[in-house]
Amino acid sequence: MKYVPNLKKKYLEEIIPALTKEFGYKSVMRVPRLDKIVINQGVGQAVADRKLIEVAQEELSMIAGQKAVQTVSRKDISNFKLRRNMPIGVKVTLRGNRMYEFLERLICISLPRIRDFKGVGDKLDGRGNYTLGINEHIIFPEIDIDKISKIFGVEITFVTSTDKDEEAYALLREFGIPFKNAKKN
Repeated sequence: MKYVPNLKKKYLEEIIPALTKEFGYKSVMRVPRLDKIVINQGVGQAVADRKLIEVAQEELSMIAGQKAVQTVSRKDISNFKLRRNMPIGVKVTLRGNRMYEFLERLICISLPRIRDFKGVGDKLDGRGNYTLGINEHIIFPEIDIDKISKIFGVEITFVTSTDKDEEAYALLREFGIPFKNAKKN
């Protein structure tokens, strides 16, 4: 028997019928799906200290369960002592089973570890994508707090197959993302 992540099973068995009923889709193929999750970490201090980028890359790889790649600057900015093609961040793109596993760990383990957590904001980008900003990457259980030299912020972008915010919001709500003002239709 082939392994299927819990959230993928939930999507196939519960979320598709719920969204089909809510929006009245004629075909299963019209139901929005989660295409990918992009985890991004900007490391502006890496301009002065090059070791920080390697530390951030290693930590983000542990969080995602997949190797992170460095992102580089596109142009020179003299005020920030930034040169073109200097590494200034790291990112990981998750798809398939790894994406569902990461989403489950995020919802069940990491988000509840945030101090005074009351839910995440519900503002989407107008094209059916949602970006969640996290101030401290130490909320992830993969990170050993004793070995941390610097706390970084993390951006997690959920890219959906729909271009309508309402449908994308309903999809993410059904997955279990704890929105502050969860509006149920």
